[in-house]
Amino acid sequence: MSPRTGLVAPHTRNAKGSFRPAEKAAIYGYRAGMWLMGRVPVPVARGIVSFMLQLSFVLVPKKRHYMNDNFAHVLGRPPGSLEVKRKALAAYRSYARYVVELMRLPRLTQDEAAALVDTSTLLPLEAYWKASGKGLILTSPHIGNLEGVARGIARHGWPIAAIADDTSFPELFELLRAQRKAWGVTLIPWRNLRDLFGVLRRNEILALIIDWGYRAEDVPVRMFGAWTTLPAGPAALAAKTGAPIVHVAIRRSADGRTYEVTHSEPINVRSSEPAELRRATQAIADALAATIAAAPEQWYSFKPIWPSTAEEQAALAERAGALAPAGS
Repeated sequence: MSPRTGLVAPHTRNAKGSFRPAEKAAIYGYRAGMWLMGRVPVPVARGIVSFMLQLSFVLVPKKRHYMNDNFAHVLGRPPGSLEVKRKALAAYRSYARYVVELMRLPRLTQDEAAALVDTSTLLPLEAYWKASGKGLILTSPHIGNLEGVARGIARHGWPIAAIADDTSFPELFELLRAQRKAWGVTLIPWRNLRDLFGVLRRNEILALIIDWGYRAEDVPVRMFGAWTTLPAGPAALAAKTGAPIVHVAIRRSADGRTYEVTHSEPINVRSSEPAELRRATQAIADALAATIAAAPEQWYSFKPIWPSTAEEQAALAERAGALAPAGS
C-alpha cells in the first residue's frame, strides 16, 4: 500500500491560506446551509445531507480508502470486507445527522441546546478542577456533537476555549468564532500558542481534538493492536502548565435524539521527559480507543489514522521502545 497524501489536517497544511473566491463560496455556502437546515423538516434535511455524503464515499476513492482502512483496524477485519464497508457507510450517516444538528445549533435556544446534549454528567469534574488550582485539558475525537458539548460546558459557567483551523477559510473561521462567543465558547487559531497557554495559566478549560490523522513524527502509541501516533500537544501542554487531561466521550443515545457524555479519570503529566509524554499520550490513546470501540459507527474521522506500511509500524515500535523508561 502506498503512502497517503491529501485530506491533510490543519497542522500539515500550507500556511498561505485559500484562494479568496473559495473563501467566499465557503462562507456563503455555510450561511445558506444554516438557513436551509433551520427551515426544512429535520428528516428531510438529514436525508439530503446523508445522500450527498454517502455519494461522496462512493465517488471519492481516497476518502473511501481511508475510511475502510480505519474501520478495518477498529473491527479487526480486512479493509475490503462487507462488515467494514457497512460501518464506514454508517459513519457517514452519523456524520449527516451531526451536520444537520450543527447547522441548526446557532438557532436553538439555551433550553433546546441543553435538551440535545446533556453535559450534567461532567459536573462532578468541577470540584476536582477547582480544587486542583490548575487549568483543565479536555480531549476528544471527531465523534458526537463537539460544539453542542462545548456550548453545554459554557452553560455551566465554566470558561472554555477550543482550537480551530483558521488557515483554510479565515472568513468562515471568524463567523464561527462569533457564533461560539455568543455561547460563551472561545475559538483560538491553532497556531496561537500564546493564547493556548494563556487559557491554562488562567486555570480555564481547553478543548483539543486529537484524531487529526497519522503523522510519523508524533508520539508512538498503540490502538486496536497496531502502532500509530497521536500529537504530543495535550501531554506537552499538561506538563508545562500542570493542567490534568480528561478525555471526553460523546455518544448518541439509543433513541438517536440526544447525546450522552462521559469522561475518563484525570491523566496527570509529571514532567516533559519524552518517556513521560509517551506514557500520558498512550493513556489518551487508550481512552480514545475505548470511545471509538463503544460506538464505531459514530466516529467520523476522514483522515488516515494508522500508517500504511509494516515498515512504518516497525519504526514506531522501535521508537516507542527507545522512549520507555529504564527498567520498564
